[in-house]
Amino acid sequence: MIKKFMNALMAVALMVGVTASSIQPAEAGRGGRVAAGVAAGIIGLGLLGAYGHARDRDYDRHYYRSSGECYPGPEECGWRGRRCFTNSWGDTVCRGGRWTCWRPTYCD
Repeated sequence: MIKKFMNALMAVALMVGVTASSIQPAEAGRGGRVAAGVAAGIIGLGLLGAYGHARDRDYDRHYYRSSGECYPGPEECGWRGRRCFTNSWGDTVCRGGRWTCWRPTYCD
């Protein structure tokens, strides 16, 4: 939810910044204010982007919760549905199946 809100807020800030920078000043003395507004918009977008990126990280991927709860374990990958046999030369041959990744659930 916060990610969608931050994306919308950044889009609005970008739109306001572009609109403010495209308006031609009526007087020669107002050029400094427009430049300051554009600079403030760029700095604001940078701060909002850094905040939004920091919130995207999954900090609780391997976070242990209190007892009695279930949590996802580390990601494991391997073959599923594979058939293996030993041929006449003594080699183990495996066929079929597919390579998949999953996250086992651990419950206390």
